[in-house]
Amino acid sequence: MQNSRGRRRAAGPASVPRVAEVVAVDRPRDPQRDARRRRGPFRQITDYAAASGLGQKAGIALAATGLVLTVTLPATGTVMATPEAGQTALAASVTQPEISAEAAAKIDFSRSSVVTAGDPDGKLKQLLSAQSAGSITRAASAGTLGAPLAHLVTASPFGYRVSPITGGSGDFHRGQDFVAQCGTSVLAAASGTVTFAGWHQFGGGNRVVVDHGNGLETTYNHLSSFNVKVGQTVSRGDVVALSGTTGASTGCHLHFEVQVNGEVVDPMGWL
Repeated sequence: MQNSRGRRRAAGPASVPRVAEVVAVDRPRDPQRDARRRRGPFRQITDYAAASGLGQKAGIALAATGLVLTVTLPATGTVMATPEAGQTALAASVTQPEISAEAAAKIDFSRSSVVTAGDPDGKLKQLLSAQSAGSITRAASAGTLGAPLAHLVTASPFGYRVSPITGGSGDFHRGQDFVAQCGTSVLAAASGTVTFAGWHQFGGGNRVVVDHGNGLETTYNHLSSFNVKVGQTVSRGDVVALSGTTGASTGCHLHFEVQVNGEVVDPMGWL
């Protein structure tokens, strides 16, 4: 049989395509495998990281993407990251050892060995306990004594000078004179014990002497009055007297001395 173009078409029934036969194989159900299939890809990654020992590195990387991750690390605790926090936090589960003491145990909170810039009396005490005042260098002693007046203005320095009373040269000035109106509060330069409070017969007028230990003493002279007595303990900054012009004086001021083993030294080496 020919078609209109002259080609010959085969006679007989048309061929039927063959259909491949599919045989279903029954496999036993695995609940864990089914659960893994239902998990998303990121959840599978985190499970793998936790199981393979990559917990900490994987946790940090996945926490940065905003995912919730829980990884258990051996003997360290649990690392958890939340989208709100944006960073990891370690919840350590290490048991702290118990510390106990006897019922009668004494605890000493003394600060006697602590010396700071804010504790000048402690610095002076440590300096004097380590050596006698006579062997302390000027560099070490500077700043260890407090100012005997609230405001220090020098009127006449320590050492040789022209005498304001006689006018003669070569007069040795035993202390440092500071400007002070009569009645100005005179302050203890450091903690110590008053060893003299009275009239000084060699020109000091009303005079107070404070012993600071280890050969160091300070004296306050030409006072109008004083309010301490011999044997009294004073602290740095306590008002020991009021300034004046008693004794060999040409006007109201404070004559301040520092004595080391009974010998006067330049007070500015200690202030």
